[in-house]
Amino acid sequence: MRLIDAGRLKQRTAAAVILILVMTLTLAGCTEADNVSYNVSQEADNFNVVRRLTVLNARTDKPMFELIGAFSFTLQENRIIALVETGPGEYKKHSVGLTEWTLWVVEDISGAEVDKYRYEVNFLPEQIVPVTFTSND
Repeated sequence: MRLIDAGRLKQRTAAAVILILVMTLTLAGCTEADNVSYNVSQEADNFNVVRRLTVLNARTDKPMFELIGAFSFTLQENRIIALVETGPGEYKKHSVGLTEWTLWVVEDISGAEVDKYRYEVNFLPEQIVPVTFTSND
């Protein structure tokens, strides 16, 4: 019969207690809101949520760009990359540049009865600087 060293037994017991505490805190730290947030994000990334992306001019408080539809988006450096589902297996990609004077918001509007494959992109003309082309002929 082999005897277990008392010091070694204390180390194993302490390790087991710490492991149980860490597991309990990890599981308890997951709230219902965390789970719902994760699930909604997954649904949106799978094009099952209709949302609105609005880019605002922070100086004037006026909207500059709006995208409505079932889309997934990512942030890359100073831009938003939006991938829009326009039909079964059909997609369009939009890139929106951001500056220090713009802010953006994404809203979940899927509670409305809308066609999941319909989407809108709106540029508000008062924010677009007009350009005149002339010829020297």
